[in-house]
Amino acid sequence: MKINKKLEAAKLELLLEGRLDTTTSPMLEAELKQSIEGVTELVFDFEKLEYISSAGLRILLAAQKIMNKQGSMVVKNVNEIVAEVFEVTGFSDILTIE
Repeated sequence: MKINKKLEAAKLELLLEGRLDTTTSPMLEAELKQSIEGVTELVFDFEKLEYISSAGLRILLAAQKIMNKQGSMVVKNVNEIVAEVFEVTGFSDILTIE
């Protein structure tokens, strides 16, 4: 998985490419821990994300909990496969998806 990061003032945008699974989720977790402080707007761009596993969902849930306290979080450009995972797991009710 590849993570492209854009930080502008208090807005952090993470563009994920590839697969977010057990192998790659620690990479995203480390990036978030390093970058999320002081961020009031967090955007995940999943345009190039092919797959998400439960390990990836766990990180999104943790990020959402943090952002509930310090701002907002949006997931955008979700493909059909990822959207179906969100739907089946109930994450589509928890996350703001554009």
